[in-house]
This record gives sequence, C-alpha cells and structure tokens, in this order.
Amino acid sequence: MGILLTKNSGMIIGPISTVLGYLMNGIFTVLEKIGIPNIGLSIIIFTIVIYLCLMPLTIKQQKFSKLSAKMNPELKAIQDKYKNKKDQDSMVRMNEETKAVYKKYGVSPSGSCLQLAIQLPILWALYRVIYNFPAYVPSIKALFTGVVEQLATSENATKATELLKTFTNASMFNKQFNNEAFQVGSEYMRNTFIDVLNKASSTDWVSLKEAFPAMASSIDTTTASLNRFNNFLGMNISNSPSFVIKDSFTTGHYGLLIGAILIPALAALTQFLNVKLMPQAPSAAGGNEQADAMAASMKSMNMMMPLMSAFFCLTLPIGMGIYWIAGAVVRSIQQIIINRHIDTIDFDKMIAENEAKEKARREKQKEKDKNRVSASTLNSSAKLSTKTLGSSMNDEEKEALIEKARNRSAKPGSMAAKVNMVRDYNMNQGMAPVEDDDKEDNIKNLGKKKK
Repeated sequence: MGILLTKNSGMIIGPISTVLGYLMNGIFTVLEKIGIPNIGLSIIIFTIVIYLCLMPLTIKQQKFSKLSAKMNPELKAIQDKYKNKKDQDSMVRMNEETKAVYKKYGVSPSGSCLQLAIQLPILWALYRVIYNFPAYVPSIKALFTGVVEQLATSENATKATELLKTFTNASMFNKQFNNEAFQVGSEYMRNTFIDVLNKASSTDWVSLKEAFPAMASSIDTTTASLNRFNNFLGMNISNSPSFVIKDSFTTGHYGLLIGAILIPALAALTQFLNVKLMPQAPSAAGGNEQADAMAASMKSMNMMMPLMSAFFCLTLPIGMGIYWIAGAVVRSIQQIIINRHIDTIDFDKMIAENEAKEKARREKQKEKDKNRVSASTLNSSAKLSTKTLGSSMNDEEKEALIEKARNRSAKPGSMAAKVNMVRDYNMNQGMAPVEDDDKEDNIKNLGKKKK
C-alpha cells in the first residue's frame, strides 16, 4: 500500500532493505547494551560497514576505468575504420575486432555497468533503512506505541489526524492520509501516525502535548526517550538544520546555531573532496564531439553536487545529513586508499599477461578444432571401411586379419597393415591406442550389420 513504516516490498530493494535492516538493528542493539543507544552513531557505524563491504566492487570499477582509458584509442580506431561501412560483413568484423580488444585488456564491455548495477540497489536500500528507522529497528518503533495507541482511538483519531497533517514533513504522507485503508483504529492509521511522528520536530511534539493534555505524561516519556536516542552533539537529528537555524533566531538561543550551519557546510565540503579524489576521465582525442559533451556534462555535475548536497542536508532531518557526511568521508578515505593501490599496479604488464593468455587460449582452441576435424574424418573413413570390409569378408578371413593385425610386420597395403596404420595415427594424435582385444572384437563384428 506504499506505507513508509512497513518494510519495502520491492522485488530487489525490499529483500536488500530487510537484510540491511537486520544489520542496523544489530548495531543499535549492541550500542544499547553498552549504554550508548544513539541513532546518529548507529547511522555512522552502519554507513562505514556498508561502504567497506562495497570496497572490492569499487576497486574493480576503478580498475575498469583505468583500463578503459588505455584501450579507448584502440576502440576509436576500430570505429573510425568501419565508420562508413554499414554492410553486415563489416559490422561482424567490427564486432569481432572490438571483442578482441576487450579480451586483450581482460575486461568485459559491461564491466562498469555491472558494478553499478550491484551497488545502486544496496545504496538505495541503505537510504531506505536510515530514512525509515522505526520500520527496521523494533525498539525505536516501540517508543511510539503508547502515544499512537491513544491517538488512534475513536474519540481522538479525527482530531489527531487533522493536527498531524500540519506537522513538519507531513505533506509526504498525504497519500496515506487519503488511502481507503486509513480507518480509525486500523494498523494502517497507527503506522501512518508513527511515520509522521518519526519526522516530527520539537515544536510539533509541543503542539501535540497542548492539543492532548490528558496524554501529557505519555508524550513526555516518548519525547524524553527519543531525545536521548536522537541527540547528536546536542542536536535532535529528527529536526532539520533549517528548522534549528530558524528556531535559534526565534527563541534567541544560539547554542545549536553553529552545529546546524556545519551540517550542510560539511556535506558540501566532503562531497567536493570526494569529487576531487575520484579519477577524472581523460580528454577525448581527435575531436570526438560526443565524448567532449559528456566530459563537459560530468564537469558541470561535479560542480553542482556539493551545492545539491548542501541544499538537501539543510532541508532534510539532521540524521540524513549525518548519513550524507559519513558516506562522503568514508568514500574519500576509500578513494585515497584505492588511488594508492591503483598506482602500484603495472597495467602494461597486466595487459601483456592478458594478451598472452588470450593467445594461448586461441592456440588451444585451434588445436581442439583441428583434433575435432581429424577425429571426424577418421571416424567417417572407419565407417566406410567397416561397411566395405564387413560386406566382403567371411569368418575365416576375419580371423586371418586379426592374426595379421597382431603382427606388426604385416605386408604393406594389406588390411592388417591398414589397421596398424590407424593405430599408429591414433598414437601420433595423442589418442588412446586400440588394444588388440578391442581390434579383435571390432573385426569380428564387422559383418554383423549386414547380416
């Protein structure tokens, strides 16, 4: 039904989110047992663990980028060679030559796409778990239960619904409020209330307490627990930096102002460093307009990303800003390590080894094809000889042939000599020689098909 509190039910993102949710719940549970049940700290640890797990894929992707930069001139030469040739034979040859280049460098044409295809669902699921913490961490969801059960009763449901619709970020849940499953006392209503309250600001909780004074005790207990879990460097991570900045000027309390400004500023700075550390694609040679346009587009995107990061982290809850910054810091550290690792790799040596392997593979394949053709020719000749021999020999002649076949000094041109020649041929081709007993059985049975 698209309810945010429930776990994602998508075919790909859903199962990944569930697995990551178990990891997040495990991290929070451990922190809770050692006395520091903090959501912000859980997000940082969670982000570090995920990016460390993705590091092998990142290294493979960067190796592919380096090798691509080296083989692009060869690929472009092939494209130029067949630029004005659209016939089928030319297209087949172009495809074969392109494949040969990829094999030479030991990479797959879909290598980069494959790495992204693996990483993107994981990163989307990572965002889903962090953004919807109560759906994957039962102990956090339980904090809302007491208040939500009272709000969802028949006497409070209508008033609570109208009030919650005015809360911070409540507009993103309009579809849930208007869904036909949103009925008084239903699980859908309770989950929607938790979704809204999970994104509620400090001011929202105060207005809820004022609207339902009879629930003051439950609300105070819930907010006290949430403040303990959501507190990060003195800030409530459910609030957005923009809310904290506005609230600071409204109330005259400027203690959290610096922290609220630092969140989007650090997001922009870490994203900028992340972009600078990433390997940059080389400029296209030969006036390739498409490659030049792509490079210009990437340059513009690299300039925009830090600004977009600052804007998102200014308007979204501080918890998302923590995730954004932690992810950028981890990626930057990873990139420094990866760059040093990549610099130690002798790509020319790697290419030479790949070339040697490909040459050996082709030679081996040629030998297999040659043996297959020889075996097929020999088999056809054997069938013809069997048919001719079986139609012209009686039992006494077969026995005589067997004796001659056993004698290596058989008369040249005789049938026994031919049998020995076949045996010698098999031995020269590395095939198992025909044993005397097998020859005897084969020759004895030569005439059975005709009978």
